[in-house]
Amino acid sequence: MKNIKKRVVVAMSGGVDSSVAAVLLKEQGYEVIGLTMCFNLAEKDGRKPSCCGLTGIEDARRVCQKLGIRHYVLNLNKDFYQEVIQNFYQEYLCGRTPNPCVRCNQFIKFGILLKKAINLGVQFLATGHYARIVKSPQGYLLKKAKDLKKDQSYFLYRLTQAQLKHVIFPLGNFTKPKVRQLASDFGLKVAEKQDSQEICFLPDGKYGDFIKAQGQGGVQPGKLIDRNGNILGAHQGIAFYTIGQRHGLGITTGYPLYVTQINARDNRVSVGRRQEVYKSEFIIKERHFLGKPPKKKIEIKVRIRYNHKEMPAVIYPAKDKLKVIFKHPQFAITPGQSAVFYDRDTVLGGGIIQKVIV
Repeated sequence: MKNIKKRVVVAMSGGVDSSVAAVLLKEQGYEVIGLTMCFNLAEKDGRKPSCCGLTGIEDARRVCQKLGIRHYVLNLNKDFYQEVIQNFYQEYLCGRTPNPCVRCNQFIKFGILLKKAINLGVQFLATGHYARIVKSPQGYLLKKAKDLKKDQSYFLYRLTQAQLKHVIFPLGNFTKPKVRQLASDFGLKVAEKQDSQEICFLPDGKYGDFIKAQGQGGVQPGKLIDRNGNILGAHQGIAFYTIGQRHGLGITTGYPLYVTQINARDNRVSVGRRQEVYKSEFIIKERHFLGKPPKKKIEIKVRIRYNHKEMPAVIYPAKDKLKVIFKHPQFAITPGQSAVFYDRDTVLGGGIIQKVIV
C-alpha cells in the first residue's frame, strides 16, 4: 500500500519561528503547506515587523519558495475585526485591559484557521509558538516550552482537547538561539529578523490613540482622584490607563502615584501609592479547563499576565465563575487580563479577570 504522508498546515507569519517550524516538519516527512493569515492591517513605517501585513506575507512566501512547498494567503479581516478588535475596543471603554493575543489564538488561529485546515483534509495545524503538547492517559496536556524565557503557554490556555489533537508546536523543545541558528543553517533570510514585540494591529503600542481613533465618542476626559475621592487632576480618557500604570498621569507629587482603579461608569481613574496596587483576591469569568474542572477548592499557581511569574493561590469553584485568592498580595491584578492556572509546567486552564476584591 502506498505510504501517504500526513499533511500539515503551518501558520506562517514571515518570522523566524514559523519559518523554522515549517522546515522541521518537512524534514520529519510531513507534506507541509504554508498559510499566512492576512488582516488588511496597514504597515506603519517599515521598521517594525508585522505578523499579518504585507512584509510578513512576502517573507513567508519567500521561505515557502525556498522550501519548495505551497503557500496560500487567507484573508480573515472580517473575522479578526469581529472577534478581536471589537472586543479590544469595547473592553478598554469599559475600563478593562484585554489580551487580544489570547482571543486571536482562541477564535482565529485555533478556531477558524484550524477548522478550515481540517475541512480541507489536513490532519494538523502547526505554529511557531513556544509550548509543548504531551499525550497522556488523561488526554492531551499543554506544557511550558523548554525555553522558559520564550514560553507562550499563557496565550494558549483556552485550547480544547479537540483542538490539541490536531495541533503541533515544533519549537517546544528548542531555545530561541537554537531556532535562529537552525534558520541560519537552513539558509533562511529571516534568521536575524527582529521579533515582533507589540500587538500586530498596534505596532506603535499606543492603545489609547487607537481606541480614540475608532470614533463614536467613547473616549472622554474625566477626573483623577485619590482613594478618598479627592480630585487630583484630569485624565485623557480611561482607554489611556491600566491598573498599575505610573507614567503619563500628569500629576506632580512628592511620591510616585499609580493607577489603582478604573471606574468606567463614572469616568474616573483612581490613583494611589504603590502598596495600594497590591491585592490578593479576585473573581474570574469565562473559566476554561483543558481537563476536568475542579469541583472543590484546589491549591495551584496562577499567572495574572504574560510577564508575571505564577504564584501560589487557592481557587474556589462557583458555578460558571471562580474566586482566586493569592497566598501573598500581587501587584496590579487587572480586570480584562487572563489568569492562567499551572501545575508545575502544565497548564490547567484559566479565565478572564472580572473583578478585583478590595
